[in-house]
Amino acid sequence: MTIHEPAPPDLRALKRRQQTVWSDGDYAVIGNTLQIVGEQLCEAVDLRSGERVLDVAAGNGNATLAAARRFAAVTSTDYVPALLARGQARAIADHLAAEFLEADAEELPFAEGSFDVVLSTFGVMFTPDQDRAAAELLRVCRPGGRIGLANWTPGGFIGRLFAILAGHLPPPQGVRSPLLWGTEARLHELFGAHRLDVRRQIFTFRYRSAAHWLEVFRTYYGPTMRAFASLPPAGQQTLATEITALLTSLDRGDSRGLVVPGEYLEVVITRA
Repeated sequence: MTIHEPAPPDLRALKRRQQTVWSDGDYAVIGNTLQIVGEQLCEAVDLRSGERVLDVAAGNGNATLAAARRFAAVTSTDYVPALLARGQARAIADHLAAEFLEADAEELPFAEGSFDVVLSTFGVMFTPDQDRAAAELLRVCRPGGRIGLANWTPGGFIGRLFAILAGHLPPPQGVRSPLLWGTEARLHELFGAHRLDVRRQIFTFRYRSAAHWLEVFRTYYGPTMRAFASLPPAGQQTLATEITALLTSLDRGDSRGLVVPGEYLEVVITRA
């Protein structure tokens, strides 16, 4: 009896699908609310003026703008051109200097040791090939430089949201969950040869109500949009009910607007 091993996942095809997901809607509507995370991450890495900074999977540029505000020499990269354009427009509006370049987090177009600091807020964690992405972060960071990451945790709000979405739209087989980047065990697997400082942080989602949050995320946030679009009307109603129940269970707003804490790991890796 011949036992056939399952075929390995086609990571390039998955990446193309991911690009489509993140290009759908307008992630910048969500990203704008997360600006404080980029500011705090720049403080965590003790960013200095004049340092060469790379923002990987930058989205609409939260960490990019935070670093530029601290007079660093910033390069902002993402594989979704529309998000880079939003980040560039924000930089122009704020009179901040930064370079914007389309690039894949798994194939960064920079020489080894090109940057003093490499940042990513809720970005690189979604790469299909985690080991390759981590290796690229390390490669472009100079020895003694710092890598700063903000990654959602599996047990936090976004982790629990993704678990609900996966119950309706199962993730591809053979691909590691992006939420593993929010665990210390996986971070040590990826970066264990280097110094790691990990701190649990909270980003607080503040919306008018659970219904308002759901309206925004099913309209603008690619993964939520894709899950709803894949379901018939009855399935969409079930999904909406499950997400609303999660939001309600975590809400600390006392009926004065939705206030939901979202746990993430703030990670600083000092390259050996």
